[in-house]
Amino acid sequence: MAITFKHWAGACALALLSTVASAQAWPTAKPIRLIVGYPPGGGIDFAARTVQVPLQQALGQQIVMDYKPGASGMIAATELTRAAPDGYTLLLANTGPFAIAPYLQKKMPYDPVRQFTYIGQISQGSYIAVTRPDHPAKDLRAWVEWARSHKAEANYASGGAGTSTHLNGELMNQATGMNVTHVPYKGSAPAIQDLIGGQTQLLIDAGTVLLPQIRGGKLRALAVTGPRRDPQLPDVPTVRELGLGAMESVGFQGLVGPAGMPREVTERLAQELARVLAQPDVQAKFVAAGAEVHSLGSADFAAFVKADNEKWSRLIRDRQLQLAD
Repeated sequence: MAITFKHWAGACALALLSTVASAQAWPTAKPIRLIVGYPPGGGIDFAARTVQVPLQQALGQQIVMDYKPGASGMIAATELTRAAPDGYTLLLANTGPFAIAPYLQKKMPYDPVRQFTYIGQISQGSYIAVTRPDHPAKDLRAWVEWARSHKAEANYASGGAGTSTHLNGELMNQATGMNVTHVPYKGSAPAIQDLIGGQTQLLIDAGTVLLPQIRGGKLRALAVTGPRRDPQLPDVPTVRELGLGAMESVGFQGLVGPAGMPREVTERLAQELARVLAQPDVQAKFVAAGAEVHSLGSADFAAFVKADNEKWSRLIRDRQLQLAD
């Protein structure tokens, strides 16, 4: 019996030494793969590219972007759940696949709260409600009144069913008691183009993709959904100022890995990410793009995402929403 215990204890010690050595060696073995669940050119791609170079410099290891678009970001998230939790496969997470889309399925493809390691939040920001410059509504309250009297014409675009742009429209429907038609697209870019072209009437999306069009005069900002006005759009009211406080929401972006990552690796990543986000030039890039750096450590980020899951899953239940098979 003593021999058996000794062998068992020795095996445990070797396993522990191996784990510690692996954590200490990270990330020297190979490049880090950063999965992005949306096509290049959108807000998630912007965040990933903004932190990519300074983070790989801080870690001393190359970070390779791997685009896996589709299914409102769930293809990428599902792939991450199958990756080894060794710190060499990460994902740029955002609200859609990590707080919304899974709850729209008959059977959830993964549990956003339990099946991931939350490393650090990168940004947090309001969404912006926009329409064409020639639309009669000058703010979102006026647009809602227009929609009530133009039910056949009123609709809202989104970057895809199950995305935050979709659920922000449903939040508007719930807050106003309306049932404005949803028109989904495969990404924000085609949704913006059809809004500009007059095929749709409203879009509620992130500033990173909308600000260039607003500044260029192609779209008019009607409201921001956050608790305070956007510094880039100081004259645009918040939804609360317009009496639409039930529409208040913010989106998040952050770095996640598979569940079960070594604590030492998670802490190192979180620390280096926080240092990157504290750099003035990185913060300036986010501000210029209409986003706001909002750094949170691993535990606080996980708690924030959990609360966001509770909010959006409740809306999905109340609105009885479900993605088509």
